[in-house]
Amino acid sequence: MQSKHSRDLDASVLLMAQLHFISPADTRWVSTLEAIGKRLVQDASVMRYDAGTGVDGLPGHEGTFTPCSFWYIEALTLSGEIDRARVLFEKMLSYANHLGLYAEELGLSGEHLGNFPQALTHLALVQTALALNDALEGKPGIRARAV
Repeated sequence: MQSKHSRDLDASVLLMAQLHFISPADTRWVSTLEAIGKRLVQDASVMRYDAGTGVDGLPGHEGTFTPCSFWYIEALTLSGEIDRARVLFEKMLSYANHLGLYAEELGLSGEHLGNFPQALTHLALVQTALALNDALEGKPGIRARAV
């Protein structure tokens, strides 16, 4: 949730399993991942939060937050949903520009929005690629160890 007593989701919690705050096999984590999948995922992209709630105070439409999209894929990987993670990862790779770069956000038709290029996005991409590669090769790796 975004804050104490809130019912609004915030996709930044996707970092919890990566940072070993919770096991990727914990039922609370699995239900959180499912809730994010139902409420914040659009195709392969993930909204940071539901902008329709007005929580950010900004007018207009927000794009999906590209780092959260990669964090979601890594969370799926760590939770054992490797095939689904791979499909989403390959789809996200298709949103890069001709130089392989990403913006901070993606619009409804895949256009790059916000800061460009976005370093946080590229760090999330690399970390997700490493975790997914470890999982596909059957290596437990540091990122895939359960707490």
